[in-house]
Amino acid sequence: MLQAPEISPELIETDKIYKEMGLTDSEYESIKRILGRRPNFTETGIFSVMWSEHCSYKTSKPLLKKFPTKGPQVLQGPGEGAGIVDIGDGQAVVFKIESHNHPSAVEPYQGAATGVGGIIRDVFSMGARPIALLNSLRFGNLNNNRVKYLFEEVVHGIAGYGNCVGVPTVGGEVQFDDCYAGNPLVNAMCVGLIDQKDIQKGIAAGVGNTVLYAGSATGRDGIHGATFASEDLSEESESKRPSVQVGDPFMEKLLIEACLEVIHSDALVGMQDMGAAGLTSSASEMASKAGTGMEMNLDLVPQRERNMTPYELMLSESQERMLLVVKQGREQEIIDVFKKYGLEAVAVGRVTDDKQFRLLHKGEIVTDIPVDSLAEDAPVYHKPSVVPAYFTDYQSMITYKPVVENIEETILTLLQQPTIASKEWVYDQYDSMVQANTVVTPGSDAAVVRVRGTNKALAMTTDCNSRYMYLDPETGGKIAVAEAARNIICSGAKPLAITDGLNFGNPDKPENFWQMEKSVEGMSAACLKLDTPVISGNVSLYNESNNQAIFPTPIVGMVGLVEELEHITKSSFEKEGDLIYVIGEAKPEFGGSELQHVLEGSYFGKAPAIDLDVEQKRQNQLLEAIRTGLVASAHDLAEGGLSVALAESLFEKELGCEVALQDDATVELFSETQSRFLVSVAPEAKADFEKVVEDAILLGKVTGDGTYKVSVDGTILVEEATTNLKAVWKGAIPCLLKSKA
Repeated sequence: MLQAPEISPELIETDKIYKEMGLTDSEYESIKRILGRRPNFTETGIFSVMWSEHCSYKTSKPLLKKFPTKGPQVLQGPGEGAGIVDIGDGQAVVFKIESHNHPSAVEPYQGAATGVGGIIRDVFSMGARPIALLNSLRFGNLNNNRVKYLFEEVVHGIAGYGNCVGVPTVGGEVQFDDCYAGNPLVNAMCVGLIDQKDIQKGIAAGVGNTVLYAGSATGRDGIHGATFASEDLSEESESKRPSVQVGDPFMEKLLIEACLEVIHSDALVGMQDMGAAGLTSSASEMASKAGTGMEMNLDLVPQRERNMTPYELMLSESQERMLLVVKQGREQEIIDVFKKYGLEAVAVGRVTDDKQFRLLHKGEIVTDIPVDSLAEDAPVYHKPSVVPAYFTDYQSMITYKPVVENIEETILTLLQQPTIASKEWVYDQYDSMVQANTVVTPGSDAAVVRVRGTNKALAMTTDCNSRYMYLDPETGGKIAVAEAARNIICSGAKPLAITDGLNFGNPDKPENFWQMEKSVEGMSAACLKLDTPVISGNVSLYNESNNQAIFPTPIVGMVGLVEELEHITKSSFEKEGDLIYVIGEAKPEFGGSELQHVLEGSYFGKAPAIDLDVEQKRQNQLLEAIRTGLVASAHDLAEGGLSVALAESLFEKELGCEVALQDDATVELFSETQSRFLVSVAPEAKADFEKVVEDAILLGKVTGDGTYKVSVDGTILVEEATTNLKAVWKGAIPCLLKSKA
């Protein structure tokens, strides 16, 4: 990348240097029309990051409009640092998910760590205290040494940052499929709590008010990170290591405390973190949202390295930095707060009335751009959409029916699949108990964190089965939202809203764009039915390596409200003698299932169907049963079907079960039919539970002998010690990591 400041506007045009920055010919022509002249080098760089997919959503914006974003519970929808939902008593929950995929592919430790740091800043920039972190990760198969390295380093990076910054990592998910081998996905979610009176917005209001820069000094790390995230990964991606930022969680901890103190000052007008595109995006977006302009003197920006150019200063994505707008004349009050925490805060500019984004450097104007052209008026593309040939083929296939010779062996095999196996190796590295509010720790269907000083708690989860998404994006989109809601319900909470992390391949390929389109339509339908509006999110495109796209992976991060602490429900069986129920019948649905992958080595056919009316009814009835004290444990049926859910429910207390099934053992045990739950109920609650939950089928009981026992039509097909099942389930991932491919 050429960076010399002496490169003239003429040379940028004649040598098409703008293309190296990610701009197309037509976009460059648009910029010339907006400015009435050729842009200089710094201006070209600023437009390139602000018009990148990562910052402008230029290809995904038409799809994002399909999401329901409003509801009586929504206090702040998409458009700010994070979304906000009312939880009563003058309090609110603030949350968002962000991806850091490309950085994590080339520098996994720092890529993951700074992903965590960035999402925390999004939440406290709203004035909220971060109380929980979650993540959603995707990797290739663990028989590949490069994948093992990426997996280990990403987990170390998440742990290293989260543990040091003092925010508990309470939940998440990890899945493994070949399509992610060259392009892992690292999505980080942060949840915060706020008093509604303290809500902040990222606006640069009030002409003449002062722009303050706070936090770390600016270095040369992360330059052009936003455009790096808006292109396919390739052999050259290793050379993009300079585009990966370096995080400092101890600095972030101080920044959190300083910013949360500053929000109580009426001198503060607006605040935003410097995320993708750094100083450029935070400054221009704050001005554009307020309908104002901004002028900054770049000589005043704290700098970590010598002789930094305006281009470098504006495009750096150095971490742990915030931009604040404060009332003129009251700057010192705010500066003193940061000083108390050992942080630098300096005045670097002012709010203007001309709607221009103007930058000075060494006495010269180096940038003069209409601010709305950066933030609001980026180009929007309606990409062509084509149904992929594979989808048509899969839809016309006869129903796939697996042949299972040995049920017991198959259960053991499924429990060892990395997507199903215990993720203890991962979450044992995370501090899930810091802040002392975590009630349900990683490993359950959803994490639960109490709201201190109240009898309430928040349940939270991240979910997406990308195999279903690949087979049928619309159905998969519905399932992703529904599964997240099932996990929230199983914990005893009412789902409130979602944040989405939309991870897809190159949108210029019409088949990929069709996947995006259909996924969003499916998710929207489920959000409307289940009353979980989309309040924030992130789009990550160009997730491809060697011209091979990942499976469509729109992660759903969902938060729910536990109204009374006694409603909190875990996913493991509680005691001997409890009755075991499954809610919903199994059908022969194996497309995209874990069993299909084990037997065939690939995914094909139709994804499991989902009826959102049935989903809604069962969720509502189960939540009512939980709230009336009729349910001892509740677990969503997901990968591996009933066989895996039963085993997982036994592990915590090493209990046993006696379950009697009828009909087809393979369907009953391994089908991944949707809208199903595994529930345990005390014998005395039997009649009342069956009155509330219509589709409950009694399967058997929890035993104290530590044996997993299943009979089908009177014949015992499985009789295995719980400890044996637990050992293979717990040992699978550590064993794969130790073996050298």
